[in-house]
Amino acid sequence: MNKAYLNSGGTKESDEVLTPRYGVWPIIKHLKKRGYKNIWCPFDKEDSAFVRVLKEYGFIVIDTHIENGNDFFDLDMNLLRASCDCIVSNPPFSIKDKILKRLYEIGLPFAIILPQNSLQSIKRVDMFKKHGLEYLGFDRRINYYTRGDLTAWKPANHFASGYFCRNVLPSPFVLEKLMPFQEPYK
Repeated sequence: MNKAYLNSGGTKESDEVLTPRYGVWPIIKHLKKRGYKNIWCPFDKEDSAFVRVLKEYGFIVIDTHIENGNDFFDLDMNLLRASCDCIVSNPPFSIKDKILKRLYEIGLPFAIILPQNSLQSIKRVDMFKKHGLEYLGFDRRINYYTRGDLTAWKPANHFASGYFCRNVLPSPFVLEKLMPFQEPYK
């Protein structure tokens, strides 16, 4: 039995994975096609690949992180709705249900990376059916920087992941190729 796969996204260790730049690029064209300009990255610090890449592509980015005193669950939804077009991030996987619930409550378009096995669960499927879901998947797995090592991402990731979206993609199910390359995180 593959315990790593079954537990992916369910432990505190899975919360500490950083997305490489090549994992951010696929969502850019979809954000641009929708005309989104102001992006909120609620689980990101200023040096995150999401913040850096989105800014490189001309987006205005608001980055917040709990370590900087910005708890995703306590921020004012009305203020967020007024200042952001879309939410994009790689959130803590261990609280994905709570995060998805809050995203649907906020009501803004979103694109968040989650383990592919997050498509399954009675609670989440009911939520997806009620509020809608788009999924951007890939021909290979995104490899993440883990365990504080920012020199290189770890090859052969044990779980597949993709973007769980709402009002971002042109259709409910999109598959694309990833173009991975190795580089230090910063």
